[in-house]
Amino acid sequence: MTDTTPTLHICVTCRANLPLVENEKVMGRKLYEAVADHLDPMISLQPVVCLGNCLQGCSAAMTQQGKWSYLLGHLTPDHAADLAHYALAFVKSENGTVWRSGRADSLRDAIVARIPGQGFTQKETA
Repeated sequence: MTDTTPTLHICVTCRANLPLVENEKVMGRKLYEAVADHLDPMISLQPVVCLGNCLQGCSAAMTQQGKWSYLLGHLTPDHAADLAHYALAFVKSENGTVWRSGRADSLRDAIVARIPGQGFTQKETA
């Protein structure tokens, strides 16, 4: 992994507002494991202990140096294949932007925030 490796971070502690059940994996861990089965090997998959987006269900963040970073919410393990496809589209994008029309229907409203990534520069326009 290098400083420019695209990384999908998934909150593995997210309960998605569900009660804790003893000896059962939380929803975030299930999402992480499901995405691992679909993700392109050029993308690093990293577990995160809390992305601070708890009220919006399971969350993931897509990052790569020099690009916008994105926080996604309202995710479940059923989104795994679409999330992996989104991550690949992010990698192929020059600045990390994957427009709504370029995302699977299940992820059209999943973007919660966009954050300038490390080394990201953008010309100001009015």
